[in-house]
Amino acid sequence: MKIEFHDSLDAESPRIVARIVDQDKLPADLPRAVAEGAKASRFTGKAGQVFDGFHEADGNVVRLALVGAGKKKDAGRLAALEKAGAALTAKYLTSGEKALAIDFSDSGLSAEDAAAVLMGARLRSWRWDTYRTRLRDEQKRTLKTIDAVGAPDGTQAAWEDARAVATGVEFTRELVAEPANVIYPQSFVERCQERLKGTGAEIQVLDEDEMRTLGMGALLGVGQGSRRDSKLLVIKWMGGNAGDKPTVFVGKGVTFDTGGISLKPGAGMEDMKWDMGGAGAVAGAMLALAGRKAKANIIGVCGLVENMPDGNAQRPGDVVTSMSGQTIEVINTDAEGRLVLCDALTWAQREFKPDTVVDLATLTGAMMIALGHEHGGVFSNDDALADNLLAAGKTSGDKLWRFPLAPEYDKLIDSPIADMKNVGPRWAGSITAAQYLQRFIEDGVNWAHCDIAGMVWADKPGATWDKGATGYGVRLIDRFVRDTVES
Repeated sequence: MKIEFHDSLDAESPRIVARIVDQDKLPADLPRAVAEGAKASRFTGKAGQVFDGFHEADGNVVRLALVGAGKKKDAGRLAALEKAGAALTAKYLTSGEKALAIDFSDSGLSAEDAAAVLMGARLRSWRWDTYRTRLRDEQKRTLKTIDAVGAPDGTQAAWEDARAVATGVEFTRELVAEPANVIYPQSFVERCQERLKGTGAEIQVLDEDEMRTLGMGALLGVGQGSRRDSKLLVIKWMGGNAGDKPTVFVGKGVTFDTGGISLKPGAGMEDMKWDMGGAGAVAGAMLALAGRKAKANIIGVCGLVENMPDGNAQRPGDVVTSMSGQTIEVINTDAEGRLVLCDALTWAQREFKPDTVVDLATLTGAMMIALGHEHGGVFSNDDALADNLLAAGKTSGDKLWRFPLAPEYDKLIDSPIADMKNVGPRWAGSITAAQYLQRFIEDGVNWAHCDIAGMVWADKPGATWDKGATGYGVRLIDRFVRDTVES
């Protein structure tokens, strides 16, 4: 979606003009036909509500759209404005119209407010049509441009910042939406190298031989049944003060998860292309941070594997040795994400000596049972870190809900023959997974684990996304960095 800025409406402006309307405050200067039509249609200006009508002006028929921004003093004002922009895009994306003007003149919005409207419009316009060759005309995307008319002073600068974040969200959606025969460990790396080229970010890749030398038996065990080599991708953005310790984000990147020998049921297995959503979020966030030149030192680490059944695949009952030296009895090969993360976490801590590490992973089905598709779960060994992530989630819209960690749960993953099992009993499945990961966090490191299994893919459209990949996690990371590292 292209965003252009203009001082005023003129003869060259798009024939659809939209105005932002606060709830229960219909503008007094509306043409009579539009005002009466809005009232008759029960348009009140609720966030995301849209009404359009026609009126005659200077001998021309003009299509005027009204979009609701909700109540002006609500705490979620920016989210409501994003919803307003997204609603416009959703309504007109396949309408046959190529352009839409949003008239901000006399709207009373700030530059931040206007940028939020544009952000919502941009995010909702994303759709992955790469493999669709037989779309009917009414299904084809036509809306390409949004003209921001009379935007408040400072909007263009605010939009430049927001646009970098939107680009990161879209990149994450792209990675998550691509099928597993297109995105696998090596191609994931190549896609990141291509998109981050020229941004100033540095990329490092560890291959299987290097990981084997480091002792990453847990990560390598997951991928040993696949013909695709596993990779550890590292993206560095050092935009902060020289010598400042970096903040590290680690993403689970299982590019396809069959469950391995503990094979998943066939129904719905095609969804397991998005089991790399944590790594996708980290990669997209790194693109966003580099794109807006964040004044922070941030490292993104992605453990990339494919979990396949094969004569060489690891078996239930196998024991693997992690990079930390701790041994793991693999009870279930479908509890593979934690095996990937534990080695990635150990390497990241030893390589970069961070004070703060946050991992993101589509880790457990139990999290979807607990929270559905409304929140990701967060676990942490530090209350301040957890609070900062919760606040970032609330502000960004990538919402989180905190879950407990406690020694009482540790006994559920104790093994009779190794240091631990990779899975506990049926109960508290998300908690025992977090307890497992906590065993790999070194003394003095503030750590949080975000289980985002229910958030990276949507079976129906949301406020700012279409059905499919949501891009969850990018805005969470970006907001966390703004609030805690750059502030």
